[in-house]
Amino acid sequence: MFSKIVAIEPVSLIPSAEEALHTFANEVVMYPDIPADDEEIVRRIGDADAVLLSYTSSIRREVMERCPNIKYIGMCCSLYSPESANVDIIYANEHGIKVTGIRDYGDEGVVEYVISELVRCFHGFGQPAWEGEVREITGLKAGIIGLGKSGGMIADALRFFGAEISYFARSEKEWAREKGYRFLPLDQLLEQSEAVFCCLNKNTVLLHEAEFRKLGDKKILFNTGLSPAWDEEPFVKWLSGNKPLFFAIPSAPWAGCSPFGASACTMRTGLDRPHPPSVRPSERKGTGQSFRIQRVKRY
Repeated sequence: MFSKIVAIEPVSLIPSAEEALHTFANEVVMYPDIPADDEEIVRRIGDADAVLLSYTSSIRREVMERCPNIKYIGMCCSLYSPESANVDIIYANEHGIKVTGIRDYGDEGVVEYVISELVRCFHGFGQPAWEGEVREITGLKAGIIGLGKSGGMIADALRFFGAEISYFARSEKEWAREKGYRFLPLDQLLEQSEAVFCCLNKNTVLLHEAEFRKLGDKKILFNTGLSPAWDEEPFVKWLSGNKPLFFAIPSAPWAGCSPFGASACTMRTGLDRPHPPSVRPSERKGTGQSFRIQRVKRY
């Protein structure tokens, strides 16, 4: 039982979940907007011993140092590693503050989105077909970067439809070898794949200028992580050819990463992981469900 729970920003709980919070604390405060800076975060936390936040704000060491009553921080968003978290978990652990987050949620929705966009692209639903003629996923040379939970599910789904699966990860996976998936160095995967799927942890960037040169033109690029898997400048440069372009952009693109100015014969799909079922449908922004499809031609 906590003395006071404070949600420092909107955490998108359904009404029944928000009501249940009152069974865990004597006082519950839910802020309806995003704090502007650390000073505002400190002010909102005050003497609370439990704090909730989503992915839009951060609780750094300096904030925890100024809020000594904190015993628990609940991240109402993905938590895969201390390095990718928007909470200083290392400091929290050192000072007895428990931090929890959400893992392995919404993966089915990610897979559904990937398959639906490939079908749309290859069959020309709502737009001209990829490369001007209808084709199937069968035989597609698919490269998965990051064979974790969602990456493995995407690989399995593509394999079901007859795609040839290659992957790059920190190490070769025995279970993947048993399924016939090829473990390749990153540069070879980028060169050999027709469609590349980046399934990495937040703040993990593997595609730099050299990697985009290896990737080349006429490729399909998906990103299913919580942040871009590439550097912005070489990404924009990679999109600067003079052939037709297929790409999908989120309703709120990543800060500092303009999706426009593009034209290599590619499909660029940015995809934030869908929210868990507790999120109200009207608040599912920046997820697979809210993407707009664009087709840009340059000659």
